[in-house]
Order: sequence, then structure tokens, then C-alpha cells
Amino acid sequence: MPSSFSDLGVPARLVARLAQQGITSPFPIQEATVPDALAGRDVCGRAPTGSGKTIAFGLALAARAGSGTPRRPRALVLVPTRELAAQVRDEVAMLSGEGGRRVIAVYGGTGYGPSRRALDKGVDVVVACPGRLEDLLAQGALRLDDVRTVVLDEADRMVDMGFYPVVRRLLDQTAPDRQILLFSATIGKEVEAIIREYLRDPARHDVMGDESSVGEVAHLFWRASREQRVELTARLVKEHGRAVVFCRTKRGADRVARQLGAAGVRAVAIHGDRTQGQRQRALDAFADGKAHALVATDVAARGIHIEELPCVVHFDLPADPTDYVHRSGRTGRAGNAGTVVSLVTEEHHSTVRGLQRALGLNEGLDAPHGRDLVTVAGQLQVAAPAAPRVAGRPGGSTMRRSGAKRPAPRGHRAARPARRSQAG
Repeated sequence: MPSSFSDLGVPARLVARLAQQGITSPFPIQEATVPDALAGRDVCGRAPTGSGKTIAFGLALAARAGSGTPRRPRALVLVPTRELAAQVRDEVAMLSGEGGRRVIAVYGGTGYGPSRRALDKGVDVVVACPGRLEDLLAQGALRLDDVRTVVLDEADRMVDMGFYPVVRRLLDQTAPDRQILLFSATIGKEVEAIIREYLRDPARHDVMGDESSVGEVAHLFWRASREQRVELTARLVKEHGRAVVFCRTKRGADRVARQLGAAGVRAVAIHGDRTQGQRQRALDAFADGKAHALVATDVAARGIHIEELPCVVHFDLPADPTDYVHRSGRTGRAGNAGTVVSLVTEEHHSTVRGLQRALGLNEGLDAPHGRDLVTVAGQLQVAAPAAPRVAGRPGGSTMRRSGAKRPAPRGHRAARPARRSQAG
């Protein structure tokens, strides 16, 4: 197997730029896809969030994308979320270097003016959320005729968010001889339809079964009344130092953040009703340690890279196994261990059994570990300690990625000393 980016055919200037960032050895998705991408082939890469795919397609963009002219970029990256757009822009700009490719990100929650002015001057690579890009096209701010490299990142998430028709309309406006690099954690029927219709004899690569790149993640399912969930969540945050807490609704995320604050946990909320500035400030507070809990809706399940996150809490159960995987994938990255705790209220006991079966996890529920909290006359009380379950027994499972078709939470190869973590 190749042991360096040079072995993959990456130009020396890009190898040097990666080395400046402490990135010297390719991850599995990079080993698999970079040679084909550099050769100009269409590529379909099945890989999890956090596997290093941003560097994989970023190298192809830095090496192959030509220079854009006013309102006519040469490369396009479509992503599902604002946070992922900003992350990808930064990674591609890093590879391009000073005086290199001009890269912009366009997404909702920001003004149109800066994007329009940049496009008027000419950019090489546009990283965009589909909705905002269609708005700019309707305004005549750019054309896609000259786009000869298209990246579809997190294609399954774009489909899940209802962008399937928009993605097809955007692809139809790019150059007929374009190269398409598609990356997705799952390949459902709509993603497969895009592959059949738009990719030409694609090189397919599946790295979901790579065992060397995943950290061990414990999956716990705790019985909890609705009243217990805030106290349990607060305890988990305090025990682990920090956690991402997932709620079903925007209003619920705001409410839980306030309740955690009242319980002594510094918490910030992030969801679709927050402006981009508010979302970025929340992420910065969490990254800087000023907040210990990031309370999020599924908008944060993809596109947010958090270094060494020890714990994910499903305050509200996800809608389906795929959402569980994407949420849980925030922990156990870069070979680090992680813990995922689902708080299961009585009305969801039967639902969670189906979720566990779909994920290949042992079925069953546990009392909260360490102590069993019960509610008496509206007050939380501490009952007799509950013996913790052993990972792999009912109620607690340790999951590593495998070659099986069922989804499994995942991360990527263990980080090496003095090496900058690769996001995406």
C-alpha cells in the first residue's frame, strides 16, 4: 500500500503544503480515491464523516481546477450545511496556498454582497450549499458553464435534506465533460440514481470496513423519565468534560440549553433558526471550552468537526438509524474512544429495540450507570447504585465499523504525534 502522498501521484508542491500542516501519511479514503481523482476519473467514494475525504477531493481541486474568470468558476463543491461549507473552504484554501486558487463559500444566513463581489472579480472554486447557490444563479451572479470539476460531499445528507432536485438542476448547468467526485456515507436509491445518471464509469471505493481508522465507541441506552433527562445529561457532561447533546426540535434545543445552564452546565444551542454569526459563536465557545455542552438539532450531525469529543447524548431519540449514525459519529474520531448515551423514555421503549436491531447493537435498556435516579413527588432522588453494564452486554455495546451493510458509528485513523487532525 502507498505510504506517502507522493506515492499517490500528488504533486510535490501539495505534498510540501500538507507536510507544513503535519499531514504526511494518507488515510484510507485518500489512498483509495486520490490516484483516480488526479487522473481525471469520476469517483464514487463511500466513506464516513471524519475519514479525511476533504483532503482527498481537495488535492484534486488544487491540482486540476483551472483559473476562473469573472462570474465563471472552474470547480464546484456542493455540501449540505453551512458549517461544512466553511470547513471545506478552509481546507481547499489551505491546499491552494497564498497566490493559489481563489476559493469562496456561499451559504444561507449571510449577505449576498460579499459573494457577488468575489464572483465579479473571478474565483476558481465555489463551495456552496445548494439553495444559496441557486439563489445566486437566479440573480445572475454566476454561471456554471465552465465548471469542469464537481464535488458532491455528503451526498446522502443533501438528499435527506430535500436537495435532490436542486442538485440535479445544478449538475445540468455544469460543463458536459465535467469530472464528478461523489462522497457519501450511505448509498441510497436517490444517491445511486445520481451516480447512474451523472457519473461516467466511476471508480468506486468503499472504505467503511477499515478497522484501523476507528476508535472504540460504547453505546448505552438508559431508561429515563422525561423529568430525569436534564439531570442525567448534566451529569454526563460533567463526567466527560464536554458533550454534544441532540434534540429533535429547535425550540427543544433552546430549552435544554437553558435547563442545563440552570443545572450548572455552561451550554450553547445551535440550530437552523440561529443566524450564521450565532452558530459560529456557539461553535467557537464550545471549541474554546467556554461552553461544555453544545445542544443541537440534526443540523449539527454532519459538517461539524470537533476534536476529541468524548461523549454524545441523544436527549431525544433520532428519527431513524441513519440519523443515529450521523449524530453518534461526532465521537470516536481519529481513533479516540467515545461514549454515546441515548435517554429512552417509556413511550419509546419499543422504538429503541428496532433501532438497536437495525444498528446491530445488543437489545435492552439499562438504569443510568453509577446511580439510579428516580423521581419522587417531582424531585430527583438517588436510589441504590446500579452496577454498570459491560460493553457488549444488553444495554451497552461497543461498536466498531465492519464490512457489514448495516450502519455503524465511525471515525478515522488514529492521529500521529505532531500531525494536524484531518477533518471531513
